[in-house]
Amino acid sequence: MSDQKKYPLLSRIEGPENLRQLTQKELETLAEEVRHFLLESVSRSGGHLAAGLGTVELTIALHYVFNTPHDRLVWDVGHQAYPHKILTGRRDRLGTIRKKGGLTPFPKRAESPYDCFGVGHSSTSISAALGMAIAAKLEKRDQRAVAIIGDGGLTGGMAFEALNHAGSLDANLLVILNDNEMSISPNVGAMTNYLAKVLSSKLYTTVREGSKQLLGRSPTVWELARRAEEHVKGMVAPGTLFEELGFNYIGPIDGHDMETLITTLANLKELSGPQFLHIMTKKGKGYLPAERDPVAYHGVSPFDPSKDSLTKSPASKPTYTQIFSQWLCDMAAKEPKLVAITPAMREGSGLVEFSERFPDRYFDVGIAEQHAVTVAAGMACEGFKPVVAIYSTFLQRGYDQLIHDVALQNLPVLFAIDRAGLVGPDGPTHAGSFDLSFLRCIPNMVVMAPADENECRQMLYTGIEYGGPAAVRYPRGTGPGASVEREMSALPIGKGEIRRHGKQIAILAFGSMLSPALEAGGRLDATVVNMRFVKPLDEALVLELARDHEVLVTVEENAVMGGAGSAANECLAAHRCLLPVLNLGLPDRYIEHGSREECLAEAELDAGGIQDNIQRFLRQQKKLQVIG
Repeated sequence: MSDQKKYPLLSRIEGPENLRQLTQKELETLAEEVRHFLLESVSRSGGHLAAGLGTVELTIALHYVFNTPHDRLVWDVGHQAYPHKILTGRRDRLGTIRKKGGLTPFPKRAESPYDCFGVGHSSTSISAALGMAIAAKLEKRDQRAVAIIGDGGLTGGMAFEALNHAGSLDANLLVILNDNEMSISPNVGAMTNYLAKVLSSKLYTTVREGSKQLLGRSPTVWELARRAEEHVKGMVAPGTLFEELGFNYIGPIDGHDMETLITTLANLKELSGPQFLHIMTKKGKGYLPAERDPVAYHGVSPFDPSKDSLTKSPASKPTYTQIFSQWLCDMAAKEPKLVAITPAMREGSGLVEFSERFPDRYFDVGIAEQHAVTVAAGMACEGFKPVVAIYSTFLQRGYDQLIHDVALQNLPVLFAIDRAGLVGPDGPTHAGSFDLSFLRCIPNMVVMAPADENECRQMLYTGIEYGGPAAVRYPRGTGPGASVEREMSALPIGKGEIRRHGKQIAILAFGSMLSPALEAGGRLDATVVNMRFVKPLDEALVLELARDHEVLVTVEENAVMGGAGSAANECLAAHRCLLPVLNLGLPDRYIEHGSREECLAEAELDAGGIQDNIQRFLRQQKKLQVIG
């Protein structure tokens, strides 16, 4: 069946200008079509599903009421923005999302004029939208800025910093809290929807502002009136906090009630100053399996939507995340002082089993990476052994705390850094491209990079037993398939190992790069070394290799600038070793999304790319010798 027959309204929507020609009844039909299209498309291609299913009506209402892209819509994180992509001229390409050369998984400025701000990390939307609202005010432009943030994103401290600032200004900012962690409670019904329309209306606002001016001369009376208003609103609206921050709070309202959404948004559009709209939606709305288990349907691989649950194919070998998960539980059983901390990444970081087996020692701090690091430091001060499970890209947000609160005090905090290196479909916003660079320059840190699954387990044990700040960084997905020893033993700090003896060329491989380096080394008859430690670097081994070989090559899944290769360069320079060195790693540009294998190939960090780079370097060296 053609899309025109299957989706008679949606097939006519090439952009929001078409959407604005529809009647309200047609908009409700359009919502059904968008929801079905989203389910059909993501079930074939994979991607984020549950959050988008919950924002269909909101997205339609926003584009219907606001003059996008002139008016700015800033989506927090972007998991909820698939309907936005569908309605802004990208419907036909939705099946390419997260694939190489296809649509990006999150809003991106270069992709569409409707994506006014690039996102990927949480809690940035209010700050960005406020910046846009301030710019519009300074240039006296009739333009609105809207931030759409989820209740999870609102746990981030940055969101509250932005709210605190926005409330003190007169910029035309609308913050929409998409509250989807709770089902729509009984009080979010006809009464609260009606009150939202009234409280957001121009008549009510005019009376309210006039009352402030009239009663402002009599503080006691005005205070009484203000408290009375808050008391009445407080019976149906949990908005006192936002009112105190300087916002006009409206809600909560049913985020799936199209008529209420449109009326309330239209009213709020006419008001000046900071406005706050609280809506309640249901993740996975319209697709029962996703409604029942929104976590499982948050991000999905291709699946059969006719079945009641996702079918998980049995993994041939465990992922690094699973290796960490098992180690954490095994270690916690032996060490009663071990505690685990995560900034809202229980499932992604492999903490589900630990949270169930050791609930008193499990701490999910919400989307608050800075707090996660410092609360770990506080626990370490009291004799506990904190393990901070965090993605590499999110550790960037807790960098000052890592330096100031952990390393400066030389506290025993272990950082289990997942998703180090390229992450494939999630793209550059989630790639762990820089952790070796920003970790190795911090005094007191021990930085480890496992080459396989067993080494990961042993390094985690090494880190927890070290007695100071330590980090183990491992990639997304599976390793080479090494058998994992149940017994745990600490590795000698700062010692690498030669894995292949060869001639002329020595390849120093860090972490995940050992396997492709061994393959390339075999073709080139090169010596290959598993360096294991980025800090402290095995300088004795580096100098030994420099004496016995004509060329050194370093390979890492991290930015070349300032990374592990730079550490080797510094060692050689300090000892005045002048042999040629080739540093391979992530280039000085962002690698876009695709499969992890495609991304590694683009960065020339697969076996073929490593071999080609080394051969090209050798030819250049020969030319230089001829010229010299």
